[in-house]
Formats: sequence, structure tokens, C-alpha cells
Amino acid sequence: MVKLYTNKKMKAILVLLFVVLIPAKYASAQRCPVEDAIDAKISAAIDSKVSILVPELSCTSVSARGADVSCPSDYKATGCACGMACGSWDIRGETQCHCQCANIDWTSARCCKVVLSGGFSG
Repeated sequence: MVKLYTNKKMKAILVLLFVVLIPAKYASAQRCPVEDAIDAKISAAIDSKVSILVPELSCTSVSARGADVSCPSDYKATGCACGMACGSWDIRGETQCHCQCANIDWTSARCCKVVLSGGFSG
């Protein structure tokens, strides 16, 4: 009887091992080496095209007589300066500097935009 009990116990342990270990082996995603090679080629092709483009900040200064000055097209005003020791200014419509003091002789604006330098290689 003891031997019969031991055989049943061993069989049960073996069945549990198979039930636990075999599905665990096949549950993980298996990849074919060809798929890995294709993915590597695609990634290399994309990286060679995209890594060439570098964003840069392009800025210029403009000034004009009076209380208002506008940035060139495609540029945004990032800061202003006013003559006559006026420290009160505001940016209107993202592109225009306006000095708020009376009788301003000049207004200056710092205007910037983001540009992508480089380009796609063929």
C-alpha cells in the first residue's frame, strides 16, 4: 500500500510539473530570426532618415520708431525693449511688441522660430 501511495504521489508531481513548465515555455512570444532581421533593417532605415533633422532656434531682432514693432512672418515675439526708459510692454497677437508708456521713441523685439536643419538623404 505504501508503494502504491508513493507511485501515485510521484505521478501527481510529474503531472503538475508538466502542467506548469510546458505552458510557461510556450507562453512567451517566440520570434523568428527573419522577423528580427527585418525589424533591424526597418529601424536602421528610419533612424538614418530621422536622425539627420535637428531642431534649432532661429532668432532675429527688429526695431522701429514709435511704440509698436512687428516680427517677420513665421516668427514669434519672445521679448521686447522700449526707449525712454520705459519698462512696460506687452506682446500682442504673439508677433507684435507694444510699449505702454507715452511718447516712446523706439521699440525693439526679439523674434524667434523653430527650424529643422538638415534634410532627408535619398
